[in-house]
Amino acid sequence: MNPALSQIGNQMSSLTGVRAILKDISETLAAGAGQEFINLSAGNPVILPEVEQLWRDCTVELLASHEYGEVVCRYGSSQGYVPLIDAIVKDFNHRYGLDLHERNVLITPGSQSLYFYAANALGGYSTSGKLKQIVLPLTPDYTGYGGVSLVPEALIAYRPTLDINSTTHQFKYRPDFSQLTITEDTGCVIFSRPCNPTGNVLTDDEVRKIADLAAPYDVPVLIDSAYSPPFPALNFTEMTPVFGENILHCMSLSKVGLPGERIGIAIGDVRLIGALEAFQANMCLHPSRYGQAIAARAINSGKLAEISPRVIRPFYQKKFALLEATMAQAMPNDLPWFLHRGEGAIFAWLWLQDLPITDWELYQQLKQVGVVVVPGSPFFPGLREEWSHKHQCLRISLTASDQEIEIGIQRLAKIVAQAYECSAVSA
Repeated sequence: MNPALSQIGNQMSSLTGVRAILKDISETLAAGAGQEFINLSAGNPVILPEVEQLWRDCTVELLASHEYGEVVCRYGSSQGYVPLIDAIVKDFNHRYGLDLHERNVLITPGSQSLYFYAANALGGYSTSGKLKQIVLPLTPDYTGYGGVSLVPEALIAYRPTLDINSTTHQFKYRPDFSQLTITEDTGCVIFSRPCNPTGNVLTDDEVRKIADLAAPYDVPVLIDSAYSPPFPALNFTEMTPVFGENILHCMSLSKVGLPGERIGIAIGDVRLIGALEAFQANMCLHPSRYGQAIAARAINSGKLAEISPRVIRPFYQKKFALLEATMAQAMPNDLPWFLHRGEGAIFAWLWLQDLPITDWELYQQLKQVGVVVVPGSPFFPGLREEWSHKHQCLRISLTASDQEIEIGIQRLAKIVAQAYECSAVSA
């Protein structure tokens, strides 16, 4: 059968951004033909024994409780499982001195669905026919933002400024407030903190400045906090979640060991939460309740907030330190390579300034020596202008073993050095 897809059908059924790369990676790993690959591309969190045990224990408690039948054998509220909402309200009010009520919280089937709801409820064409933009205040950022809008032309991203330290081979992206524009034509603003893929953490002042620019136009600011405190607390630098009247704090439980259960959490203004809940009711009625039920137990017990900085954060922070040290040792010091400052998340981000080949070509060459990374160019959704920097970056996962990271980075360094050398010879 060859169904005639609609315009939206064609758009939503196509592989875009990093998903097209991941398809190639999957096929490469499956057709290895005896070649062993070091996979530095994975976005799946590592299954940490103590974290897995927490979820096993919470499952045993659920199975033994009178709630089990109500959780699994009944439909629920479109807003989410009430005990989980209550647990979040209680925890965040106590932890951050907030005054949240149950209507300030929405549970979704993963945070990606939350951004889809928001992008299409707030962005795109208004009832008067005006295009409302979805603004990414700095790029690169999460590649998934590129597919959330049913009106692709609504998405717009702004180039950042770069803080570069040539001595340490480090750099950091910062919002360029001289260029960032938020007006009555803006539908919403979205950014991740800590950032996937770069590990960048916007400062509290930068977050408040963005929120302040949006406030006069009643524009919601969605902060993608999938890696932030209190769980999974995958921040390697000090940071505090920022809340405000026009801020929608968006969380995920994927990186605390529940990616298969698809649990997203939104905290914000009652009217915005209500609109997104209605969107969700039309989309899928409500998210799965099993994962919500065990998450409520993990939060209420205090174990989730305790295990995050004690087990999850140190695991990835040590991986980044190992990658950073290996890169400093293996990469030629005279080449213009820069590692983004490691401030959080589960990835490292490498910029190869004036790289004589594209990121995609480098990706292909690395596969030839058994190393799989992710080219950086899919992480610039919404960027309208040409920027050579976009084709000079790689995302490197911190989920591999120590040995794989060391060997993978050593091989990467050799291929990078050869690329610059070949260019110099041909010139």
